[in-house]
Amino acid sequence: MNYYFKVLQNYATFNGRARRKEYWMFALINIFVSFLFGVFCGLIGIPEFANLYTLAVIIPSIAVGVRRMHDVGKSGWFLLIPIYNFILSVTEGENGENEYGTDPKTE
Repeated sequence: MNYYFKVLQNYATFNGRARRKEYWMFALINIFVSFLFGVFCGLIGIPEFANLYTLAVIIPSIAVGVRRMHDVGKSGWFLLIPIYNFILSVTEGENGENEYGTDPKTE
């Protein structure tokens, strides 16, 4: 849960690097929260309200994706290439400092 809140605290921070664990934990928790929120809103009869959550987390989702691309030494624009971006998101990040910042494993 700490990784989820860490991403939300860095709401629109596109600089720096994000570890695989930070990226995937955010994705997993985000899917879980979206599902629960959607079911709850559907049960009480306001399914459109669930879309507000999706809009609220779209910027942090993109930001953590860009930081994940930075961790493997690539530009954030690689997030737009579907299959390659998945391959990069599961690839271990560069050891040590790269042009995007210090290694998040050492922080």
